[in-house]
Amino acid sequence: MSSVDRSPAQPQSPTGEPAGAAVAPEGWPAAPVEGPGFPAHHPGGQPGGYPVGYQVAEPDRLTRLVTRLHARTPRWVVPLAALGCVAAGIGYTLLSDPTRSAPDALPSCLLKLTTGLDCPGCGGTRALWYVLHADLPAAARHHFLFVFALPFLAYFFVAWAGRQAFGWRLPELRVSPKLIGGFLAAWLAFSVVRNLPWPPFTALYV
Repeated sequence: MSSVDRSPAQPQSPTGEPAGAAVAPEGWPAAPVEGPGFPAHHPGGQPGGYPVGYQVAEPDRLTRLVTRLHARTPRWVVPLAALGCVAAGIGYTLLSDPTRSAPDALPSCLLKLTTGLDCPGCGGTRALWYVLHADLPAAARHHFLFVFALPFLAYFFVAWAGRQAFGWRLPELRVSPKLIGGFLAAWLAFSVVRNLPWPPFTALYV
């Protein structure tokens, strides 16, 4: 073989990696996670998805601490913390009894306090109180969209928490961007209609 046919040896870095190859900082994976947006091999770059000459930023102490804590934390901790937040909200609703509190009692809606108009969330706490007491007509009277969305929100939470904590694989509800946009548009329309000063819209005023 002539000298023309032989490919020159690729220079090596002090760590044994080819020169120009990306080196992951200490505590970080040697290659990015594969998946959407993270190809296993960057076209024209180094295996692992890093382009030639790309330098990975060195993580600071806080980032390294959070990474270590995330790696060591049991997977059931986050769902348990979320469940604690939900339980705290339900407990506050039951103890405060928003159906008997004064309109200007704290915490109060600033929009309703200053303008007298119902905001998009007004009546939600009272609706939750009536749901917890199995009075669905009264709950829907105070915030129909909240009562409509509550079963879906509960299922999303159970499916997510069960998957995170126990590895459950419950059937997924497909929520498309169009569906989200339609729900937000309905919420906006409901927020406007409930403030109209003519019957039958005055029945929605809370």
